[in-house]
Amino acid sequence: MCEYTSLIAPLIQSYAFYQQASDRLSINWELSLKLFDRHCKINYPAETHLSQEMVDTWCRQRDTEINNSCISRINPVIGLVRYLRERGKTEVSEPVSPRKERRTYIPHAFTETELKNFFLACDEIPESRKKSEQLRRITVPVFFRLLYSSGIRTCEARLLRLEDVDLVNGVLNIRFSKGIAQHYVVLHDSMLPLMSQYDLAVREIFPVRMYFFPHHTGSHYERDWVQRNFFSIWRKYNTVHATAYELRHNYAVENINNWTNESFNFDTKLTYLSKSMGHSEVESTKYYYSLTPVMADILEIHSKDDTVIPEVRYAENI
Repeated sequence: MCEYTSLIAPLIQSYAFYQQASDRLSINWELSLKLFDRHCKINYPAETHLSQEMVDTWCRQRDTEINNSCISRINPVIGLVRYLRERGKTEVSEPVSPRKERRTYIPHAFTETELKNFFLACDEIPESRKKSEQLRRITVPVFFRLLYSSGIRTCEARLLRLEDVDLVNGVLNIRFSKGIAQHYVVLHDSMLPLMSQYDLAVREIFPVRMYFFPHHTGSHYERDWVQRNFFSIWRKYNTVHATAYELRHNYAVENINNWTNESFNFDTKLTYLSKSMGHSEVESTKYYYSLTPVMADILEIHSKDDTVIPEVRYAENI
């Protein structure tokens, strides 16, 4: 956990411990609190209590920020203020977040050939005597197949702890995420034997380990490991640009596309997909309809009934 050094550090630390005890302290969340702590130390070095000015100057949207970036930066501080107000430790008003914007980025639409090429390249990593390369050879094929088959975020896969992977029932306990909502993901039938085989193989290298996908140092993999491996493997047989995170988009769109030719309870399926992907609101999942033209009309029809998709309070990054 980060060390906070401003004069209001005990308040921030108390909130961080609370988040950690609730398994809600993500890496991004903790970093934002650390930056807020530094902001207070530099600009308000003599303040021993949280003030409205401290919060407002930090939460004010910057000229270089779009709304969504500002939301991601200030949400942890909003949570801090809410936590302190509920416990009678501050009278500072909770700042208002800017309105969430629809993203303009259009992710790559994978073709069946591209995906076959990619996973073929994953399986062609050569053998090596180096411990790091041995781990890479057995990890990469399973890691990226897990992203493809489950739709979990890359950070969720990287931070999976051994005790959070139930290889008996095939369930993942996602505790460390980009957001703060713990959720569960059921493995695809094809993934359970792969994950079990991987677990046996990696135990030969790490008889005792904390993370399901351990780095050769024993820690978890960093974000650049995912990007570096995806790009190098993807480019072996494919020429168009794509990213590892787009496997998550592909998961959502493929699931939605499978609904087009069957009779289904729309709101129930949408809710199941939303919960599986770790969204705290159905609105975040509805974003994927913009990538699935066939379903756009269905969404419009169902959205006319306010009882189908209830209004929610909190926004969350996709």
